[in-house]
Amino acid sequence: MSFPERKYSDIGTYYGDYFDRLRVAAESVDSGRLAEAAKILDLAFRRDATLYVCGNGGSAAICDSFVCDHSKLIQTDTNLNVRVVSLSASMAMITAIANDISYDDIFVYQLKTLGRQGDVLLTVSASGNSENVVRAATWARNNGMHVISLTGFNGGRTAEIAEVNLHVSGDNYGVIEDTHQSLMHVLAQYIRQAHMKNELVADRLF
Repeated sequence: MSFPERKYSDIGTYYGDYFDRLRVAAESVDSGRLAEAAKILDLAFRRDATLYVCGNGGSAAICDSFVCDHSKLIQTDTNLNVRVVSLSASMAMITAIANDISYDDIFVYQLKTLGRQGDVLLTVSASGNSENVVRAATWARNNGMHVISLTGFNGGRTAEIAEVNLHVSGDNYGVIEDTHQSLMHVLAQYIRQAHMKNELVADRLF
């Protein structure tokens, strides 16, 4: 059974149980794979490659946050010029592709236009099975791009396609998405501090 397994009459109890699940989800992420993902992103930013991110629904919101946290945040107090593009951001482009071609192609169409060998695609999908995300990940791997996937539930197809899969053990969309959002913050903050002068780290807000 997935959380919640029963009805709750007290929000405080629900809150406590929710964060118990969130703690378990956070601890389930493989630290070795997290290190691999950080290395791929760090090297990409060093060589001026572009990070593309895509996802649907709440995952799309996380993708848009990637742009802010990885472009603006990482560049602050470092010598990195970070380029991040959310393929989930442009409603004009997304609706045009969905209307004229297929919703399943909303990300891969943009990636074919913009992506280059050596760039990085990071997908955010709790199920890992969203067809538009799967198509983008497949094209990226077949065209010399690094692919990182953030998944939950059973991992789905993107977990198998990705070079690095950051899997969250969870069966609740909110818990999984909260953990994905935290992974986004952790990756950005870790890379930023790694490129800062030692004396600045404790003096700056993260």
